[in-house]
Amino acid sequence: MRTIFFDTETSGLSPARGDRIIEVAAVAVRGGLVEAEFSTLINTDCEIHWAARQVHGISRTMLSGQPTPEEVWPAFIDFIGAAPLVAHNAAFDRRFLHHELGLLQRSLSNPIHCSLAASRRHFPRLRSHRLEEVARHVIGEIPRECRLHRALGDARLLAKIWAGLDVFA
Repeated sequence: MRTIFFDTETSGLSPARGDRIIEVAAVAVRGGLVEAEFSTLINTDCEIHWAARQVHGISRTMLSGQPTPEEVWPAFIDFIGAAPLVAHNAAFDRRFLHHELGLLQRSLSNPIHCSLAASRRHFPRLRSHRLEEVARHVIGEIPRECRLHRALGDARLLAKIWAGLDVFA
């Protein structure tokens, strides 16, 4: 089964307040092997809240010249196909993703699984269920190719965690 692990970086915490997805990445995994990756910054021409910038380091300057939402989201939908999606704190990413697609009169019907919820079920005594803490618990050291708090690094890390959780077994 092909599964898509995805992550977003946003300009703030609420699409209702005008915040947007400014980076999206997805890792397609089939049979435990990475099949393909999708990653892009998105030029939304919106302000990036200082607290969000502190987390992911993405600035408006970095977004200049990047693809627009009208270019990114159809390509993302083609990439994911009908595969199930997995995100850490899926409710957050789902809310933003549905907002972005709604702006383009598009929708998403893929099932979305939450690794945060899976971690809480599998490891109820874990002190923190932040992505990097779950990763350290499940796989040990965070691999170099998994740059934390950037969409592609977090999506790669999520794929490794999910395999370690043995969720579908």
